[in-house]
Amino acid sequence: MPRRAARLIGVSLLGLSGILVVLAAAGLGFRAYRQHLAAQTLAIRSPAGVQEGEFIEIGGIKQWIQIRGEDRDNPVLLFVPGGSTLPISSGWRAWEKHFTVVQWDQRGTGRTFGAAGDALGPTMTLERMTQDGIELAKYLRTHLHKDKIVLVGHSWGSFLGIRMAKQRPDLFSAYVGTGQVVGRATFEKAFELTIARLQRLAAAANNKEALAELAPIASQPVLTPENRLIADKWSNVLGLPLADGFQLAGPIPPLFMPDVSLLDLYNWRKGAAFSAKYLTGRNGPMFQSDMASMGFEFSIPMFFIEGDADAVTPGGPAEQFFNLITAPHKEFVWIRGGDHFIPFDRPDEFLAELVARIRPFASH
Repeated sequence: MPRRAARLIGVSLLGLSGILVVLAAAGLGFRAYRQHLAAQTLAIRSPAGVQEGEFIEIGGIKQWIQIRGEDRDNPVLLFVPGGSTLPISSGWRAWEKHFTVVQWDQRGTGRTFGAAGDALGPTMTLERMTQDGIELAKYLRTHLHKDKIVLVGHSWGSFLGIRMAKQRPDLFSAYVGTGQVVGRATFEKAFELTIARLQRLAAAANNKEALAELAPIASQPVLTPENRLIADKWSNVLGLPLADGFQLAGPIPPLFMPDVSLLDLYNWRKGAAFSAKYLTGRNGPMFQSDMASMGFEFSIPMFFIEGDADAVTPGGPAEQFFNLITAPHKEFVWIRGGDHFIPFDRPDEFLAELVARIRPFASH
């Protein structure tokens, strides 16, 4: 290559690199500005309020918690999620007028995963994480000067949280399950609904091959690896919409949440995949064990708030379990049209249920 051509290519590449640097700097500057605005939107300004975020020692490791609320005299609500909720919780601002809301990056998720990494693998057990939650509840009682707290479990967090409530009812004024998992029956029902959805799509497309392969599964929708492969195949071919997609209702997208770094977002995604490997697969505790083994007697008020359009953890098995429960008080609430992510895509409706039904039982 002639020197002149090589020189021109070098100059062009240098210019392109400069442009990319400028664009990256501009993007980061815009993100910082949006985060600044978001911080103003979400700021707790009440003199009696609380706005904290810190690592605390739980189960022998540092685990991240966030505590926010407008009045320390309000009941404390511990939200036990399926994964880190910090980047997607801007819709909960109204909750903080009625509760002191605690978010928890559990073992293997979010900032807790970022601090410890893959070394947590051997400790990702239902038993260990139940004890983590109990330790956290005890810490919150002391730190926030409360006798008892409201416990809300969502998805994996419902499978974990209800065990916390069962083992240490003295720590909690009420348990609230949403997207409640009861064990294998939850996922068998979800698979049955998936096959039914695929059949409808195949019929609409007049896809005879799909209908022929799906028919024997529909007659006996058992979640075997072979049946799962067939369902995945036709989900791709027929364009089945994802069951776990949702539209975040909060005013601030995850990318612009204040005090959430790009590294935090990376660990949010990576931690979710890491946790799923140990907790939610066919060999994980949600599939291999069930809540019936705990028994049906609970000594605190019990509430299930379920979406009747939840295709991830359908509410039918949860309702069947709930009907067998004995408790000082219990209520099962259907949210019409609600999906698996009611706390995030319908936070005001979920809050209305919390205030009307659960807050009267909460300790102040």
